[in-house]
Amino acid sequence: MPEVTVYFWIIKVLCTTVGETAADLLNEKAGLGLTGVSVLMSALLAGVLVVQFRTCAYRAGVYWLAVALISIVGTLISDNLTDNMGVPLDTSTAVFAIALAVVFVVWYRRERTLSIHSIDTTGRESFYWLAVRFTFALGTAAGDLVSERMDLGYWLGASVGDYLSQSAGDGGLGLGTVVTSTLFLAVILGLVVYLAVTRKDVTEAEREAGLPA
Repeated sequence: MPEVTVYFWIIKVLCTTVGETAADLLNEKAGLGLTGVSVLMSALLAGVLVVQFRTCAYRAGVYWLAVALISIVGTLISDNLTDNMGVPLDTSTAVFAIALAVVFVVWYRRERTLSIHSIDTTGRESFYWLAVRFTFALGTAAGDLVSERMDLGYWLGASVGDYLSQSAGDGGLGLGTVVTSTLFLAVILGLVVYLAVTRKDVTEAEREAGLPA
């Protein structure tokens, strides 16, 4: 796992926004329908996670690609529940919140720690990525609930993506999903390349162990 620095939080927020806009973009442009896009992105995520689990140390490119894909899949899961299955946003928000809490409880009871600095086994990493997945799904559901159903606007979490991409008539800036996704993906890519080269977010333990870049 990376060291939690300012870079971590910047990329995390950017991935949250990209998850919202990229999911909408794929749903609109891919022609596969919401279910088809969900299956495709889930398959891509599974492949990247296989690589991530087989990697013996933190690699910025692999790690953040997994996070970006999870953010998209998390959004698609929430959108499927709302649009295809008719599940109310307050219900899906509550379910994801409970699921996330259960993951943390089981994780702690089995491993006796939730520290990301001790994720050095397959079991702990599995709990970590499961928690990340539910976090993104919860963020989308809760963001849509607050911004749309409660009419509080788009300035919350994943809903920032909606604020940038949606039309002015819907309360957004009207940049569109293509421009918004491209802009944020470019910034994410730039930061990840920078971190891969400088290794500024490599933990002290990995530095001391002399693990290769």
